Amino acid sequence: MKLADTRFLLALTTAAAPVAGHLLGHYWYAFAVFFVLIPALDLVLGRRSATSDPAELERLSESAFFRFVLYAWVPLQIGLIVWGSWLISSLQGVDAILFTLSVGLATGSAGITIAHELGHKRPALDRLLSRVLLVTVSYPHFTVEHNRGHHVRVATPEDPASACYGESFWRFLPRTLIGSFRDSLEIDRPEVLLSWAATFAVAGALAMAFGPLAAAFFFGQSAMAVTLLEAVNYIEHYGLERKKLPDGRHERQGARHAWDAYERLSNCFLVHLQRHADHHLNPMRPYAALQPQAESPKLPAGYAGMVPIALLPPLWFAVMNPRVPRA
Repeated sequence: MKLADTRFLLALTTAAAPVAGHLLGHYWYAFAVFFVLIPALDLVLGRRSATSDPAELERLSESAFFRFVLYAWVPLQIGLIVWGSWLISSLQGVDAILFTLSVGLATGSAGITIAHELGHKRPALDRLLSRVLLVTVSYPHFTVEHNRGHHVRVATPEDPASACYGESFWRFLPRTLIGSFRDSLEIDRPEVLLSWAATFAVAGALAMAFGPLAAAFFFGQSAMAVTLLEAVNYIEHYGLERKKLPDGRHERQGARHAWDAYERLSNCFLVHLQRHADHHLNPMRPYAALQPQAESPKLPAGYAGMVPIALLPPLWFAVMNPRVPRA
């Protein structure tokens, strides 16, 4: 292991943001970190778009340290949700809402990102931990639809997780929520229904242990986490479309069908999720080994900077529409 490898430990510090906000008595603290501090530091620290040589690529693919980072997040997320369920009854009004949403920022950014990474791996333990994380954000069908739906139909009108050119985030959100759930039922109904039963069982257990506000907190942080996930989905493929061939099929997906971002800091926090083109080309490749792709269109900022823009459609269209490659 090299010293530089430890940069991915930053992903684990995401859990500290809502805790620090509570200790400081400033429940907006996590929002300032995620959407102000990190984008600002991204601008200062810049981007890294160098590719790895074959020997380094093999090392990054095989090092056990990178899997340790993923595994270490699981108890942090579970602990954060249990602690929040216990604490929420002592908070009131705006503080309770902001605290709930700040936990959702952590479980949606690091939590779902790590669940996504684990869900692409072959070991049974990895897939189990992915399901555990997704159950605790009330989105247990994600891996079913993402792996067997999105990765097949990405950048086509048939994919509910690919945003069309000119489609606002607020139109995309209900379409992707409904479409992804519907498609997951078509792919593996028993798995989806069992996972949702586990989700409601967790909510019920928290309510029994800490009172009804705990269930409200659980579903509230889940709503924030899922909204953040779908904002990232919106950003990752906005306006990019695979051409339809004469035989009715779509062209093979390539690097040009996913937006990349190479900001050093946010890529550490998001375990290289922003190297998204290579992920679609090599979905089983471990996150540390994902490579920049020259053919991929590039976002003007990392996800932490792009999410607030995505929430404001006129600003989003002004920033992104001129950048979308048009045939």
